[in-house]
Amino acid sequence: MKKVVTTLITLLVVFAVILFLGPFYILEEGQMAVITRFGRIVKVDESAGLSFKMPVVDNVIKYTTKLLSWNGDAQRIPTKENQFIWVDATARWRITDAVKFYETVNTVQGGISRLNDILDSTIRTVISENFLNEAVRSTNRINEMRVEENIGDVESEQDRETLRNLTETDARQQEIYIGRDRLSTMMFEKAAPLTEVYGISLEDIIIRQIRYSDDLTASVFDRMIKERNQIAEAYRSYGRGQLSSWQGRTDNDKMRILSEAYAKSESIKGKADAEATEIYSNAYEKNPDFFRLWTELESYRSSLGKTDMILSTDMTYFDYLYSQDGTR
Repeated sequence: MKKVVTTLITLLVVFAVILFLGPFYILEEGQMAVITRFGRIVKVDESAGLSFKMPVVDNVIKYTTKLLSWNGDAQRIPTKENQFIWVDATARWRITDAVKFYETVNTVQGGISRLNDILDSTIRTVISENFLNEAVRSTNRINEMRVEENIGDVESEQDRETLRNLTETDARQQEIYIGRDRLSTMMFEKAAPLTEVYGISLEDIIIRQIRYSDDLTASVFDRMIKERNQIAEAYRSYGRGQLSSWQGRTDNDKMRILSEAYAKSESIKGKADAEATEIYSNAYEKNPDFFRLWTELESYRSSLGKTDMILSTDMTYFDYLYSQDGTR
């Protein structure tokens, strides 16, 4: 009986030690494991669930079978025409051969390090072999667009059309034959075979963002400023034309108003002269002698006070002054 108890205790201790050393491991869905024994691969397990391993001697290295992302640093790369741009790309990859992956890079971080070398080099190569416009656009749809300036209030539709023609700019861009999407595909086709030796399957490469370098940005801004200055000059030219037109209209209106006013004043003067003549005529008819006397005195007042000449009193002109009865 004592031997049985001792045996049971011994078995329990051994079992406890085995459990403590961890004879089991668990794989979740989307995981695979490489089992090594003294550094040598003995098994690759891709079945989810609880599995057995040899305690102490076996080591379990787990990898994910899910898609992983690669996000490289933005690179300053010259294009074929030696224009520098910043290229920011991303990629998706997965571990497909656990044995190769373990033997070559061992860890996910090691795999990312290898991808950095391969993808950075591939991206630089493809970008530098193509022109700038191939990298910044994917289609030629921009050349199908008609860019029209938003014309504000104008006097007529003819003026609107004139101003639209003056401000119209040639927005046609250089045709592309590869495009940004195709460049991404070219990068993928170059890089994918290079990753297979590491047990890595590259799913795709995507150019996430392209930015102009500072010198190229300044050049683009200068061109944009030049285009806007051309449009501004078109508006100024149209404004000067409108100014001349309005000044011409104003001068014409001024001449017309002055002409009408002069004609109206002359008409009023004519009517007044006619009325004055009629009044003088009526007054003359009532007392011709007084009228003659009045006109003579008015004549003396207007002429004698404004002349420096010496006039003889024998002149007929002064008969009224020297006549005893006030007649000639």
